[in-house]
Amino acid sequence: MSEAVAKDLAAGTIAGVAQLLVGHPFDTIKVKLQSQPIPPPGQPPKYAGAMDAVRKTLEAEGPKGLYKGMGAPLATVAVFNAVLFTARGQMEALLRDTPSSPLSVSEQVVAGAGAGIAVSFVACPTELVKCRLQAQSALAVAAVTEGAAAPATLAGVGAAGGTTSAATFKAAAIPTTIQYNGPLDVARHVLRSEGGMLGLFKGLTPTLLREVPGNAAMFGAYEATKQYIAGGKDTSKLSRGSQLLAGGVAGAMFWVSVYPTDVIKSVIQVDNYQNPKYKGTIDAFRKVVAAEGVKGLYRGFGPAMARSVPANAACFLAYELVRETLG
Repeated sequence: MSEAVAKDLAAGTIAGVAQLLVGHPFDTIKVKLQSQPIPPPGQPPKYAGAMDAVRKTLEAEGPKGLYKGMGAPLATVAVFNAVLFTARGQMEALLRDTPSSPLSVSEQVVAGAGAGIAVSFVACPTELVKCRLQAQSALAVAAVTEGAAAPATLAGVGAAGGTTSAATFKAAAIPTTIQYNGPLDVARHVLRSEGGMLGLFKGLTPTLLREVPGNAAMFGAYEATKQYIAGGKDTSKLSRGSQLLAGGVAGAMFWVSVYPTDVIKSVIQVDNYQNPKYKGTIDAFRKVVAAEGVKGLYRGFGPAMARSVPANAACFLAYELVRETLG
């Protein structure tokens, strides 16, 4: 392992921990809003908005509910951010004319896209576990609600003119909801019952569609902001405040550029394996838009943006600090 790779691994790891600690509560609310089922006609959704989701989560689970699902990304944050920043570093090395020459904004966009391809294969299984844990309370409540509505709506309708009991309808109509005890429990269930290792990569296509353009936009925006503040390509003299600002802008650009694909990723990853609602990425996109319009592709956008600025500001600042310390 080269010295440069080792430094990127270390800096990326610390950056990821900083990002996770600052941003995970916002991410929990985002996933809850994204994955809550569409309510029956005339019924309100479980969460009316971001603040309602925060209030109900705190009432039901306490502050720890905002950090639900953090075990999986915390356990893999070293790998995730090490891959992201190391891949970006290697792409930068390929694009540089000389070892010390700064890159242009367009070159940072290319480096970010390359890093996005590499990190997608780490992000997909990690986020599948995280999303299952974050969304399970909303999905379980939806299942109970659907079951309670069964006797009043379809009880008495049988295949051959007979009757169907409420209990039978309830069992048939409600997707199986599994309550997981933690990240390892999710992984064990997927490996045993949802296709083995391939099951952990459910949602890989929308993950790639998020990570490649998203990281291209993020690293490009980060470099563009730094160069704008510095007045040129030499950004080595920037203050910590300027680095925080550039990191915040970069995080915002990530979500602005790819948010709808994150919604599609989330709904696919929490979809029922035995009775799936979505056949794939395009089918999920069509069904979300058909049911909720374009606004359905922006469920949880507020919390995502609220998270992106401080979390990515912390991430990039931590990376720069560690990288400078290591030389």
